[in-house]
Amino acid sequence: MITTSKKTDIRKLTLDELKVWFTENGEKPFRAKQVYEWLWKHAARSFDQMNNISLPLREKLNASFTINTVSVAKQQHSTDGTIKSAFQLFDGNLVEGVLIPHEERKTACVSSQVGCSLTCKFCATGYMERKRNLDAAEIYDQVVLINQQSLEASGIPLTNIVFMGMGEPLLNYANVMKAIDRITSSADGLNMAARRITVSTAGIAKMIKKMADDNIKANLALSLHAANDKKRNEIMPINETNSLEALTDALKYYHQVTGRKVTYEYIVFENFNDTLQDAEELYRFTKVIPCKVNIIEYNPIAAALFKNTDDDHLSKFVYYLADRGVQVNVRRSRGKDIDAACGQLATKEEQVA
Repeated sequence: MITTSKKTDIRKLTLDELKVWFTENGEKPFRAKQVYEWLWKHAARSFDQMNNISLPLREKLNASFTINTVSVAKQQHSTDGTIKSAFQLFDGNLVEGVLIPHEERKTACVSSQVGCSLTCKFCATGYMERKRNLDAAEIYDQVVLINQQSLEASGIPLTNIVFMGMGEPLLNYANVMKAIDRITSSADGLNMAARRITVSTAGIAKMIKKMADDNIKANLALSLHAANDKKRNEIMPINETNSLEALTDALKYYHQVTGRKVTYEYIVFENFNDTLQDAEELYRFTKVIPCKVNIIEYNPIAAALFKNTDDDHLSKFVYYLADRGVQVNVRRSRGKDIDAACGQLATKEEQVA
């Protein structure tokens, strides 16, 4: 049985709030910075690990606070080296994260929500109920644990992070951005480069603009999959309230403010969005702002009947774009044999008892 502590999770406090607590409890404020570094730079999982903090102070911290750490409940290894983990949260809920190894990079695919509310028809997570948002520390812990897996498997740390796991990152904006801040902080975080982090969204127009206003340095990817509203509405109901026109406006604003290009993710489904007309519509959409297009292999799920287009249609589709000057890459999925590939993440057990 999972029992949740009534003590405050110390990682929900800012450094300034922690300093106030130390002062009010008769401790030197500089101790707050030491504890903060233990939490976010050294990923301490208990107060006992903080060996430059006196035992009486550690006992005081333990009496007032908890550290709601994430743990690996289950791990699966693919024949291609991919590792999928079911991460158990402090309340017993589960999310999935994936280590995707390539020769030149090691990528962590992390989740931002328990389940998802967007009901995209081709995605396993979309068939789950959204239970809650992850907090920043739970996102951060996934990165720490997947980095440990990479070091154990290859001796090489993570090079990239993608928010392409369970959930819609821009519907958990504050926690995702705080996690990115902790992951990228050189002073008291993991010191990873923001340019190595990609936030993938199904398309929340107002939050794309907010990313620009907040000067978020992470990369932006748009899960597009159709460049006309009728088809996109069919497979991505979010498009009904965030139409391609609204997304066009948001993307133009994003580029105007940040000067950065975006990535469009596009799965070419058989007999749905794989014609040259579809390619032409996508080509026109690429003219909105500077971008690149990643053609993503579809990974079948039990709840949906979609299939990848055949190689001939795929080749013609890709050539049509490339011939018109579009930067296009075909991404082959990894981890399919353990349901760890893009669109396949969905915990079989909803909660650990």
